Amino acid sequence: MVKLIPYIFKTLWRHRSRTILTVSGSAVALFVFCFVGSVQEGMNDLQNRQAGKRSLITFQANKFCPATSHLPQDYESEIKKISGVREVIPVQVFTNNCRASLDVVVFYGVPPEKLRVARPSFKIREGSWDEFQMNQDSAVVGAAVANRRGVSVGDKFSIGSLSVVVAGIFNAEDPAEENYIYSHLDFLQRSKGMNLVGTVTQLEVLLEENADADGICRAIDDRYLTGPVETDTRPKGVFQAKSLGDLTELIGMAHYLGLACVGLVVALVATTTVMSVQDRIKEHSVLQTLGYSGLRVFQLVLAESVALSMMGGALGVMVAMLVLKLSSLSVGAEAVTIAFTPSINLALTGLIVALLTGILAGIFPAFQAARAEIVEGLRQV
Repeated sequence: MVKLIPYIFKTLWRHRSRTILTVSGSAVALFVFCFVGSVQEGMNDLQNRQAGKRSLITFQANKFCPATSHLPQDYESEIKKISGVREVIPVQVFTNNCRASLDVVVFYGVPPEKLRVARPSFKIREGSWDEFQMNQDSAVVGAAVANRRGVSVGDKFSIGSLSVVVAGIFNAEDPAEENYIYSHLDFLQRSKGMNLVGTVTQLEVLLEENADADGICRAIDDRYLTGPVETDTRPKGVFQAKSLGDLTELIGMAHYLGLACVGLVVALVATTTVMSVQDRIKEHSVLQTLGYSGLRVFQLVLAESVALSMMGGALGVMVAMLVLKLSSLSVGAEAVTIAFTPSINLALTGLIVALLTGILAGIFPAFQAARAEIVEGLRQV
């Protein structure tokens, strides 16, 4: 069969316009398939990373968008006294859009000295931590935001009435974190012409290794059940999943778009292969006359179908991975973002889909070619 590879590609090139159109259509379908898959990859990555972290989010009860949540900042010292709590990080959140959007900008205002405790994996690739800590109107910007917005160290970055000077650009182990901008808590509390000093949007509670997360959630909420502001405390992963609830359903529905793309590849490749078989009835009959068995003709046609699908699939997957890597796209809702995550696993899945669709599309026309009568085929001269 290996000896017939040059013959297979010569056959495909014989009808180059048809082959190019089929490969292009397959590439576009696999490109969309990978784009849809990258959102699900980002969602899974976010959930898996948060499941392993020992942290909680305390939010104002019955509030949804961060703009509506206001907790007294002194809850920080009270919660820190609870057994099993390692650290409490007060966070002021500002976002340009609480709804689902592809262009969400999220500011997290935190005390600079606590940022490194909360995010030990951050690596400053440009600028410096010292510059950020010394200047209250400065911020460190995630690499994805910097890439998407064309931001560099020293630039002034503005959203509405909020403006910061970029003191550093960071990379993080979690791709979703690279879609956030971290500024000083005091600066964000005094921004937008509103005096929010003494209140925060949420508290991030870091736990000891063996602490009972559910028990601490209950202890915090019970403590403030009749307090000045009622709280709702959840593990960080659960909190993010709740914030992304509607978006998660949309991502789930996008799976059908991915399946439709697979169906499109099958239809395209099958149509091209059937047309090729009909054009070469005489040729296949001659091959059988020369001693090629029906099984060998079956394999030949099937190989042509797989080659078409794999060429389109490889092209679509390669372009999708490149665009995803360079664009740093993300989608977010309620100040929680999901990064469009390109991965080796996603690329391999795309190639496997291309292989399987090539096989599926080629089985019927290959069976037709293998069962064709030699005499009837030779009459078509």
